[in-house]
Amino acid sequence: MQTFVSTTPFGRRPMTLGLMASQSVAKAMPKEAIAHKWHVFQHIREARELIGATDRSLAILNALLSFHPETALHGDEELIVWPSNEQLMSRANGMPATTLRRHLAVLVDCGIIIRRDSPNGKRYARKGRGGEIEQAYGFDLSPLVARAEEFREMAEAVQAEKKAFRAAKERLTLIRRDIVKMIDAAIAEKVPGPWGRMAARYEGIMARIPRTAPRQLVEAFCDELHGLWTEVREVLETFTKTQNMDANESHSGCHIQNSNPDSKFESEDGFRDEVEASGEGSANDKLTSLPKRDLPLGLVLDACSDLKDLARDGDIRHWRDFLATVEFARPMLGISPSAWAEARAVMGDQQAAITLAAMLQRAAEIKNAGGYLRNLTERAKEGKFSTWPMVMALLRAKLEGQKKSAQGDHGVGRDLDTAAGPHFVERSRLDVLRGQGRGLGRDGFGLDWR
Repeated sequence: MQTFVSTTPFGRRPMTLGLMASQSVAKAMPKEAIAHKWHVFQHIREARELIGATDRSLAILNALLSFHPETALHGDEELIVWPSNEQLMSRANGMPATTLRRHLAVLVDCGIIIRRDSPNGKRYARKGRGGEIEQAYGFDLSPLVARAEEFREMAEAVQAEKKAFRAAKERLTLIRRDIVKMIDAAIAEKVPGPWGRMAARYEGIMARIPRTAPRQLVEAFCDELHGLWTEVREVLETFTKTQNMDANESHSGCHIQNSNPDSKFESEDGFRDEVEASGEGSANDKLTSLPKRDLPLGLVLDACSDLKDLARDGDIRHWRDFLATVEFARPMLGISPSAWAEARAVMGDQQAAITLAAMLQRAAEIKNAGGYLRNLTERAKEGKFSTWPMVMALLRAKLEGQKKSAQGDHGVGRDLDTAAGPHFVERSRLDVLRGQGRGLGRDGFGLDWR
């Protein structure tokens, strides 16, 4: 008697064209085809998103494969397994029955297995007199052999896409880092160029990048940022090629070296009175009379309110936020890393940060911020400098400004000049960058790098 193989599911489960397609693929499988079941399973797991499988359905597939005794699946053999739901749930880590049935349907819909239902819907095998299986009802694993090559190609495509995506993200990270550091170096080294415009352009590009983006979109942003990277690089390379080395050394050292004994930096001690400006004793007496406790953070922020515009979310709640914001503002003032490191070493991190915040508040009146900071550092080494006069002068200027008309009085800042040292009036680059700097990230251009 000829055995009839049913092609339709039992009960209320409908017959679909997808089921017929899966059955046709399995029927057309060459008899000599062989597939390693765990290799196929690995390919399916890697390509599960393309196939449409879920993690739970893969757990069930793993359990079904464990019921087939052989590792190699042959196309000329019966590849039907007939475990009960209880056995499947046990090998699927105790999966509930409803979940089991739902994800078995997923495996069938994806064309990974085929149902071979008995007349009553039960799963079992009928053996002959010799113990050989004559008829089995359950789940047919033949699609794993028939589609083994397809699953392998899909897995390779997924791996290639992941590799390309990873390379695109790495490229994006490198380009971002290069742009930020090159603009930072250009500002610190006082290289002429449209750095404010370039920083704003960079920030605009970064603001359009979504939190999650496909590879194609990441590559598009990489290409756009690479154009900006090329412009920044060309400006820096042109500057380095056209500059004389000796001139560079002189330029770098002009605000550091104070060899002229008649220099204004050297002759003024930073207080208003001419007697104090010419005599160190009076200046030291005034410094001695200042409070010994640290300046309160609230008082410093009230005096140096411009720093808040550069803070993350516009808020500074702790000294660590204050220090981080000052670190961000430093390159905008054109202060080199070496000058900043020396100031921190001599004054301490907190006092150096307060000094720089006060300089930021009056940035438009400081021609050479790097040289000015080095001068204050030298005076701090000699015990002739304190941040108290700078902060108090800013507070007095603020109070005076509130009492004056909207036109203002350009002389209200003289207290800071006499408290901290001479200033050279000139519009600084900070006036250009301050507008772009509001609301930017810690790296200066809207990035949180890792």
